[in-house]
Amino acid sequence: QVQLVESGGGLVQAGGSLRLSCAASGLTFSSHAMGWFRQAPGMEREFVAAISWSGGSTYYADSVKGRFTISRDDAQNTAYLQMDSLKPEDTAVYYCAADFGVPSGGYYSPNEYDYWGQGTQVTVSS
Repeated sequence: QVQLVESGGGLVQAGGSLRLSCAASGLTFSSHAMGWFRQAPGMEREFVAAISWSGGSTYYADSVKGRFTISRDDAQNTAYLQMDSLKPEDTAVYYCAADFGVPSGGYYSPNEYDYWGQGTQVTVSS
């Protein structure tokens, strides 16, 4: 049974930082691309960042480029999202997702990912 468990969310002031973690079990973590998505109230789920199964390629939404960093530790079966210079518009529930190999339709669409975590709330106050 595949499980993805996010942690690290919380309340932070604008300009602050948070580090999200996504602990995976029940899958061959090193064979899966990992993605982070977010969903604000009344909005669609949107792509934030992704990392290839090898860790050699990373992808970012324009809105977070230069502020967020995705990484992975295959020994710990964990993916991370380091979020710096946070803005109020970053407020959302953040989800991690996994897809075996290379997502056939690209890294940006949530439809490409087979497994999802339950989400962790990030709130940035102004």
